[in-house]
Amino acid sequence: MVKFSKEDISRIIEMAWEDRTPFEAIAQEFNLNQSEVKEIMKKELNSGSFLVWKKRVKGRKTKHASLRGFKVGRHQSYDNNKIKSK
Repeated sequence: MVKFSKEDISRIIEMAWEDRTPFEAIAQEFNLNQSEVKEIMKKELNSGSFLVWKKRVKGRKTKHASLRGFKVGRHQSYDNNKIKSK
């Protein structure tokens, strides 16, 4: 496995915890497959946190692009970037 900087490890963990960030996005940015992400999570988190994360992502549709029923993208509220009147 490639050595990552502390900043990269932190970003990988952050992306892995985010519900709407699929493993495929982590693979694209860091060239890691799902099992490699799990290895990093297991190594870097304490055992309780790892078990919570593992349970959380298991079967979660938003973490697996192939299970998603929507196009990958970021959510924006209907009034995002609109000038609000006072």
